[in-house]
Amino acid sequence: QVQLVESGGGLVQPGGSLRLSCAASGNSLSFYAMGWYRQAPGKQRELVATITSGGYTNYADSVKGRFTISRANAENTVYLRMNSLKPEDTAVYYCNAVRGTARYWGQGTRVTVSS
Repeated sequence: QVQLVESGGGLVQPGGSLRLSCAASGNSLSFYAMGWYRQAPGKQRELVATITSGGYTNYADSVKGRFTISRANAENTVYLRMNSLKPEDTAVYYCNAVRGTARYWGQGTRVTVSS
């Protein structure tokens, strides 16, 4: 079992930056593929970025060049650095951990981009 807790969300102006954190407990994240997803009001949950246990990353086209996913296995934490934020980035952001058939989700952290 893995428990995931996201933090770092909040209100930010367009063009601003935030760093989201996903802290894990219950098991080491070293062998898990990790991801960040988001769900905007009235929309389906969508992939934002993923990082494999080996450090390979993948991004949604909408965030390429602006967001960076990283992992600190020694801290059992995954991060999402978000730069040049846009109003359309407004959503609840969820952390996800996958290993084989096991999949875990955090409770989400809300990001609002507005002036």
